[in-house]
Amino acid sequence: GRGRDPGSRVCGSWIKQRCYWFVLSLDSLDYYSSSERGARRLGTLVLTNLCSVIWPDKQTFKETGYWSITVYGRKHCYRLYTKHFNEAVHWACAVQKVIDTKAPVETPTQLLIRDIEENKFNPEVVDNIYQHNPILKHTQSPLYAPLLPFPYGNHSGKGYATVREEAVKLFNCLQQLESARDPVPLIQGVLQTCLDLRPLRDEVYCQLVKQTSCTPQPHTAAHLRYWQLLTCMSCTFLPGPAVLKYLRFHLKSQFPDSEMDNYASFIGEALEKTRCRECVPSWEEIQVLMGRQEMLCTVHYPGPGSCQLHISSHTTANEVVRRMLEKLGLKESRNTFSLFEQNAHWERAVGGSTIIADILTSLSAKEPDSDSQWRLCFKLYCLLDADTISVDSIEYLFLFEQCHEMVVRGQLPACEEDLQTLAALRLQSARLLMPPCAPPRFPGGLLGGALWNHTATAAHKQKVEQNLRLRSRLKEEAAAIMSTIVECWKGLAGYSRRDSMTAYLTIARQWSGFGCTLYESSTGSFSQKLWLGVAATCVSLYRQGEAEALESFPYGQICSYGVSDSNTFKITAGDRDLLFETTKVGEQKLIAGVINRDLNESTQPASLCHQNQPPRVLLPVIKY
Repeated sequence: GRGRDPGSRVCGSWIKQRCYWFVLSLDSLDYYSSSERGARRLGTLVLTNLCSVIWPDKQTFKETGYWSITVYGRKHCYRLYTKHFNEAVHWACAVQKVIDTKAPVETPTQLLIRDIEENKFNPEVVDNIYQHNPILKHTQSPLYAPLLPFPYGNHSGKGYATVREEAVKLFNCLQQLESARDPVPLIQGVLQTCLDLRPLRDEVYCQLVKQTSCTPQPHTAAHLRYWQLLTCMSCTFLPGPAVLKYLRFHLKSQFPDSEMDNYASFIGEALEKTRCRECVPSWEEIQVLMGRQEMLCTVHYPGPGSCQLHISSHTTANEVVRRMLEKLGLKESRNTFSLFEQNAHWERAVGGSTIIADILTSLSAKEPDSDSQWRLCFKLYCLLDADTISVDSIEYLFLFEQCHEMVVRGQLPACEEDLQTLAALRLQSARLLMPPCAPPRFPGGLLGGALWNHTATAAHKQKVEQNLRLRSRLKEEAAAIMSTIVECWKGLAGYSRRDSMTAYLTIARQWSGFGCTLYESSTGSFSQKLWLGVAATCVSLYRQGEAEALESFPYGQICSYGVSDSNTFKITAGDRDLLFETTKVGEQKLIAGVINRDLNESTQPASLCHQNQPPRVLLPVIKY
């Protein structure tokens, strides 16, 4: 594929469809007016390791009748067309092979960064480097090429231009910060681009170091905007090793006790903790970062309570859980707790290493709904010991409130009489929190779950909203149920809130699955819905709505457990492999985590292991 190839006549100049004679050498791709000796050379594209080749695609062939390849260089872009697919592939391979032989290109900025690193203990040499190289210093002029090397013509998708073009656009955005009335939208835009286009993160760091070096008026508010963006960058993305060393040297070079030095200290500390974020910081987070402050985070817990905690851009869910345990006096509890994303209809456990600022950003981005407000909630996660919880402790309130949530969601099987008694006890416990003169009201969700489902589920399947007579009958039934609950509630006169909670939990404890963590499991080829219950002593399988377990597996019988694939969890008990298909993304890892915690509290057999990958042979298999 190198040198002159008489058999390869490739058409160029798409509009005119003129034919040229192309020659590929070890250093360039040249084209001539013809194949004759002495023919005039019309153009040259120098090949470096930054050049790129776009291979032929069917869409272009359908539209034009030609197979095409595109070769991107620093100054030129050649689009070559041929009617033969094999010929196009041959040229693409040949050009790419030459590109792959080239040494990496280093930009002037990269070479100077290396010089600074090598001479960082010699201030005179470093000063001389800055004095004689304007590329390292603040400028009001536009940037025409990136500071770091990027492939030519490397389109990144997501609605962006090439990475090189986006790098130049970002520098323009940085310069606009100096005069912007509100810098937050510009800062968010830069951070979003860096989140979408990972290669640009080091580039933006280098641009910010440049714009905060040798500044004519370093103490002005306009100049500090660069430091504020650098602060946001340091709390969102970690630069590569070479740029990180360059940045740290720059931070240590600020005037002591100046505002720039204060930002530099904050950034230096942030870089010690930063992991790549999943979300761009919110408007609120950017505001507090610009002032080097912390955010306030509201964490709710069962009942009407909530706590406000100060968090940074690096605070994880595990740290918040630890602080909540200290704040609520739960450090000595044998049970485990977790944070949950929650609204009135749905909740999801938050992974311990998740950054809370990302959770808050994602919750604020969800569609607002007055009936379904999202919040962060601190709750019991794994109930290892329900018997020793003091009735006077806040942990007992947690147990009561979360047990009621299970009842409302239909996760605690009980007869209609027990459900009515539970509703009355719940009403009594809530009533004691109301003013004495207030009329009895049913707390929200009292009839929204299992109790109402007893009369409404079948009717709902028949689209009861379209049958007025049926709706009227359901309304009468609901009124009768509520009347029965009120009569039952009247019989609870004299019950304290603690008495109501204790009686409520006494009824709930009658179910063998009380205290287990439930996960909905899809049924494979079966029609029934199942609950996978993970308890302190065993793993059980329940048919939804039924009190007795289909099967239970004490931990002494479990040989291994783990995630099988994206939505399947596998447990090996004896000679049986059981596969459970969960309905929520990531739930398999939560199940593994709960089992692991329970196992740590129980006697483990010597052969027990946690498998991240299942064995290749899964026989016999029982699939639920």
